[in-house]
Amino acid sequence: EIQEVKDEGNLEVLFNSLDKIVEEAKNQEEPAWRPSGIPEEDIRSAMVPYLLKHRSYLRKVLKEKEEENRKVAESVLAGRDGIAELQQLIQARKHAWQ
Repeated sequence: EIQEVKDEGNLEVLFNSLDKIVEEAKNQEEPAWRPSGIPEEDIRSAMVPYLLKHRSYLRKVLKEKEEENRKVAESVLAGRDGIAELQQLIQARKHAWQ
């Protein structure tokens, strides 16, 4: 009956793979990772590198956007100066014509 269950569930192959995993684990010097039971701490090791990489990317994009905004602000100020000069020129010609 036990043999029938083993054959039916293909347990012999599963037990062999389990034995193989156990043999491979014997050569491992450091213990395998086990969850601490505190999900926040368990996920930290996986999430922190991702979040640091994402933060670096966001800082790069922010720097690029700030530089782009600075150039646009300079362009706007130059345009305003040009408009002010044109207004002064118009006023001067208006007074000269009158």
